[in-house]
Amino acid sequence: MCLLAWNAVQAETRPIVVAGAAPIQSHFDYWEDPEGQADLEQVVGLPDTQWQAKPSGSATFGMTPSTYWLRFAVTNQTPDALNLIAELAYSQLDDVIFHVFSGTEKVHEFRTGDTRPFYPREVEHPNMLLRFALAPEQTKTLYVRAETAGPMILPLRIWRENQFFGAASNEQKLHFFYYGCLTVIILINLAVFLTLRERLYLYYALAISGYLLFFASSKGYSFQLLYPDVPWLHARALLASMPILALFSVLFCRTFLKIRSHSPRLDLAMRAMICFEIVNFACAMVLDYNSAMKLSAISALVFFSLLFVAGPITWAAGVRAGAFFTLAWTPLTVGVLATAGRALGFFPVNFMTEYAMQIGSGLEAFILTLALADRLYREREEKIKAQADSLRKEIARNEARNKLNEAMTHDPVTGLPNRNRFEWMVNQQLERDPSGQYMVGVARITRLDEINRTLGLSRSERLLRRLAGQMTMLAGQLPVVLGTQDDQGREECVYQLSGDCFGILVNADKATDNFAGLNEALGLLSEPILQDNLAIELHPKFGAASFPAQGENAAQLIRNAHVGMEIAPRGPFATGLYSPAFDIYSESRLTLMSDLREALQNNQTELYYQPKVCLNSGEIVGLEALLRWHHPERGWVCPSDFVPLAEETGVIRQLTHWAIGEGIRDLAGLLREHPSLTLSINISTRDLASRELGERLSSVLAQHTVDAERLTLELTETAAMEDPEKGLRALKALADTGLRVSIDDFGSGYSSLSYLKRLPASEIKLDRSLITDICASESSRVIVETAINMVHGLGYRVIAEGVENEETAHLLREMGCDKLQGFWLCHPLPVKELKNWLAEHNEAPVRTRAYSRILTN
Repeated sequence: MCLLAWNAVQAETRPIVVAGAAPIQSHFDYWEDPEGQADLEQVVGLPDTQWQAKPSGSATFGMTPSTYWLRFAVTNQTPDALNLIAELAYSQLDDVIFHVFSGTEKVHEFRTGDTRPFYPREVEHPNMLLRFALAPEQTKTLYVRAETAGPMILPLRIWRENQFFGAASNEQKLHFFYYGCLTVIILINLAVFLTLRERLYLYYALAISGYLLFFASSKGYSFQLLYPDVPWLHARALLASMPILALFSVLFCRTFLKIRSHSPRLDLAMRAMICFEIVNFACAMVLDYNSAMKLSAISALVFFSLLFVAGPITWAAGVRAGAFFTLAWTPLTVGVLATAGRALGFFPVNFMTEYAMQIGSGLEAFILTLALADRLYREREEKIKAQADSLRKEIARNEARNKLNEAMTHDPVTGLPNRNRFEWMVNQQLERDPSGQYMVGVARITRLDEINRTLGLSRSERLLRRLAGQMTMLAGQLPVVLGTQDDQGREECVYQLSGDCFGILVNADKATDNFAGLNEALGLLSEPILQDNLAIELHPKFGAASFPAQGENAAQLIRNAHVGMEIAPRGPFATGLYSPAFDIYSESRLTLMSDLREALQNNQTELYYQPKVCLNSGEIVGLEALLRWHHPERGWVCPSDFVPLAEETGVIRQLTHWAIGEGIRDLAGLLREHPSLTLSINISTRDLASRELGERLSSVLAQHTVDAERLTLELTETAAMEDPEKGLRALKALADTGLRVSIDDFGSGYSSLSYLKRLPASEIKLDRSLITDICASESSRVIVETAINMVHGLGYRVIAEGVENEETAHLLREMGCDKLQGFWLCHPLPVKELKNWLAEHNEAPVRTRAYSRILTN
């Protein structure tokens, strides 16, 4: 590390200067690593002659297997501290590692890339981004390692944080405007297909869907929004989008231009292309990324060439659609060539080369939409007789408009108005009566997927229609449920928000019976429905959010009602009422995780230790490490408030790694005076699934020369049962290294004893809920004594936790319990106080006074 720091000082690179409010002009030096084996120390130690300068701040190296390293320094020449963002503005880089140096010290490392899960990223954006801060007159040097299986494009930009988010917001608006336009085109053509039953419109909608999937995947938005934890699916989605758009574009072209009638040879080529794209799609699912990408590149070359000549050929044959197609395909072809040239390094990275294909596809979609409209108009003109032309066209327009409106505002299965209608109705009512008290209620049929798989779609749709009728009837009998009428005079009071979710609007001011009638109706909905001699359990869940306390508009109320649905109902109602305290997506909880990460980085968390006593000898034989966190603003944060959320967000791995490092370091210090001590550290299911856990444990144990048998990993029985086979393999691998395993909270879950006896555990911890009242309850004593005998029969030692009085400790010893811990023995203590406590306890007279009554009875 000393050599690394020395080389970091010696590296001479012209810094990127941040001064004033002007945009930051970036540049960098780069070095190619053909083998991809160089580490950071080797790269920093390279002489300046091996680095090549890129004054433009952007480089394109085409398709290359090499790894590239970037080096650049950033200097703050402003009087203010700056929050900056370094951006590699290309979302398809597989693996990117940022190393940040301040002077001779490496202060930060961040790994990202589209082969890693999207979260956690320092900035929620598809591109490769790093946040870093600069004090006035401070300089930081960054080394960036980039590797990818696709084109190596490295456009570096340095941003002020606020300017980046402003630019990113504007860029995302343009992207999603583009995606929105494509979506509208898709929906319109699907609606026309459903109306006219012409496959041409279906092919076109699917082709545009392929473009939508391609651009959303290539820009990284689908990875960010749809499957952030599945990077392999992101790669496959991009590969699959290419044959999809090609296949349905060829099908559309063949039908739209009537190739079969005007050019048999071209038709044969297109049929061969269709077969090739089907094979290409299968290959995209099974081949490795490089091979699949090369095959897609060949496919794209043939596909665009074939369709590029199809338009002029049919145009020359007198087909009117050929002119539209030629005009539409030309800008798309130009865009594809510009994009390919950029990927291969022939063209520079700029706005036109970056967005050429999107611009071309947008123009193509617009022109072909006009062409389809022209085709539709002309076909209808030919079918309508002259004497009824005006009347029939009007009737046709009205029918199409009504059907389209019906499709856009009502569910096709149940006929209930959809979410758009519900939001419109709720917002209208809230605007009319802003001082009123209203509640949005939602109901979700939790077993619908299972019912679909069991009964089939046709029978489950029939069940949904019956359920919709029952809901409408019950809601119509309740005066508190508000409704409206549609354009055709139909009464609307129940709305279908999604396939399995329904919503109503309740006037809380009219609920004079304290919602008893509504609760009774919900109870009726929870009863089984009889269909085809089957009593089908729907298992509905209900949630609600009130206006104005829990939302000011329909969208917010619906969202909060869904959150309320996840809360177990309390009191006499069957509905989960929204509460910010249980909203895991609240800003305060998100901030709490950010603060926890910062606390771990700054070593602001602390471990307390609770001793364990052997009931036979009275000796302290072990310690359990317990997390404690004193927040600078919130004060002491209870572990039950941040540990579950850390498990949900993935911070638990960082938390566990910190606890392992601190705990083993403290244990090493205690073993010098107390050589018989062991240490227990709690791990979660996420930790068990991590490959890094074993490496971390081995590294820290070796660093502090502590034997593995001194460390016990505690895992709850619920966590052990979450993925039994995978968990068993992971635990056996850890146990083979000498580590001990303990099953925590035994008796609080529903574990399989046949599975538990296979675990490589050495002890079982009885949950505090089992022993709380064993002194007062005979049945509790029988349960605990039975559990102790059973666990001993399985070959495990038994430890009781949560012991708070001497009577309980005495009774547990009589039952044969091996060890105990709890407030009766000692409250959790920081390591400094623990040393004093252990010293006092180990004095023979003190220990005799403390345990004589238990040990002698």
